[in-house]
Amino acid sequence: MDQVLFQWGQFLTLLIIAFALSMDAFSLGIGVGMVGIRLREIIKVSITIGLFHIMMPIIGIVVGAYLSDLIGDIAVFIGGGVLMIIGLHMLWNGFVQGDQKSVLKTKGFGLMLFAFSVSLDAFTVGFSFGLIEVNRILAISLFGVMGATMSYFGLLLGRSVGGWLGEYSELIGGLILFGFGLKFMI
Repeated sequence: MDQVLFQWGQFLTLLIIAFALSMDAFSLGIGVGMVGIRLREIIKVSITIGLFHIMMPIIGIVVGAYLSDLIGDIAVFIGGGVLMIIGLHMLWNGFVQGDQKSVLKTKGFGLMLFAFSVSLDAFTVGFSFGLIEVNRILAISLFGVMGATMSYFGLLLGRSVGGWLGEYSELIGGLILFGFGLKFMI
């Protein structure tokens, strides 16, 4: 009976951690969705973020088994820097290129950068899971599902709000991404 209670307690704890980790994907998804994104792209971005929310903790677990706490601080700075670069790119597109949409956010290398940046905290948590005993398969599965789901809803919400803001949506989205990146750097 105690084993069953422990498993439910661990499940709830991991679910709360997965939810917290996916809030970055949700919040930043709002900023990216504001520039006008098609449903097909929303699905592609959400799946990519979900996969990164699986891959990054696995890498973190492996690294965490061998390295010290130093890498956690570095990961936060890298993530903040990447978000700031994406935000600056969106601001540049909003001011200089006017009506042209930025492709950095949802295509090719830009999609990988975006998914990487919102998954860096999952890397850090995976790193800590490499040092402690936890149901890693359950944790990684929850991270992936929650990351994909929350980014999907954030992108949808951003798309809805972006329609109201028109031409200013890319500028606002860029400011949001830059602000979150700056928050990670401080």
